[in-house]
Amino acid sequence: MSETFDVVIVGAGIVGAACADECARGGMRVAVIEKDIVASDATAAAMGHIVVMDDSEAQFAITRYSQELWNQLRSELPDDVEYEQCGTIWVAADEQEMELVRGKHAYYGDRGVPTQILGPQSLELMEPSLRKGLAGGLLVPQDAVLYPPCAARFLMERAQTNGAQLRMGVAVSEMGKGRVRLQDGTEFRAPVLVNAAGADSPNLTPGIAVKKRKGHLVITDRYPGFVRHQLVELGYLKSAHAVTADSVAFNVQPRRTGQVLIGSSRQYGAEHKEVDHEILRRMLQRAKEYMPALAHTSAIRVWTGFRAATADKLPLIGRWPEDSTVYLATGHEGLGITTSLATARLLMDHMMSRKSAIASEGYLPLHAASLEHSRA
Repeated sequence: MSETFDVVIVGAGIVGAACADECARGGMRVAVIEKDIVASDATAAAMGHIVVMDDSEAQFAITRYSQELWNQLRSELPDDVEYEQCGTIWVAADEQEMELVRGKHAYYGDRGVPTQILGPQSLELMEPSLRKGLAGGLLVPQDAVLYPPCAARFLMERAQTNGAQLRMGVAVSEMGKGRVRLQDGTEFRAPVLVNAAGADSPNLTPGIAVKKRKGHLVITDRYPGFVRHQLVELGYLKSAHAVTADSVAFNVQPRRTGQVLIGSSRQYGAEHKEVDHEILRRMLQRAKEYMPALAHTSAIRVWTGFRAATADKLPLIGRWPEDSTVYLATGHEGLGITTSLATARLLMDHMMSRKSAIASEGYLPLHAASLEHSRA
């Protein structure tokens, strides 16, 4: 059995859902294939931040652009998406890290992102549960958080309202040359195939430079007011850059329910979803070093997920050079929620051969292939 569409998207996480929504609203006949359910993998294991990041100019451009798209969409989001513009505070432990704060403040200010440098007293006033003696921080007030599974569901349902078809519960056995074949023998044909399968994307498009990176999350019982902003240690950036060793960093979020979401950990080479109790211990110990009162809270759930990581921390968005029918929308690692809307818009720009709002060359698969070759 074979069906024909304008676009077939493999993967119904938040990136795939955003791509489906964008294409369907653009008048395309869209099919989405998902081996499990909507938002079942990395999206279900994401913290849900909508943040601006400055690891590179390209990372800043796509995170800021996507944050603006989320702000435009905000009024249409249903209540269960729990979109809250709580802001992020980058926490500085000492004067050396305050130098990083001042650098981030200048960088963001030059690019039109409002921030506020916080001294020790201001930081303590804004987040009294943090340990005493911290040097200060940087408040980024336009950053936000949301609940990723419901955000992905909203985008997918809106795509379906505009005619997209969703097929769940069957894995893809083969993808390429304008054809997606499922394990039950069903075929979908389209001139454009989008690989939005996250950590599974290299299995569908061999040769792409994406690796699995495992992460852990913990959520507590309800403690209203315990955390008021997303809090991230400046050492998080060092953790994000580690490409071989396992790493942990302090990162907590307030949820609308009054719960506290605790991260973060990163592991390469882990193939199982089971909780790694040593990594979990290290992650929680790090969190308690910054927020000692976390030791007196109760955790109600611990879970893990795999994120799709690239060497330069940038997603792969655009046509795969080895197959003109295959487009990639993968490699977002910890920024998939933030950058999902921009990814979809940039992908649509590529399909329609139209100019994008930001320079998109840094996300092209051809760029990533060149980078990987140069490092080999």
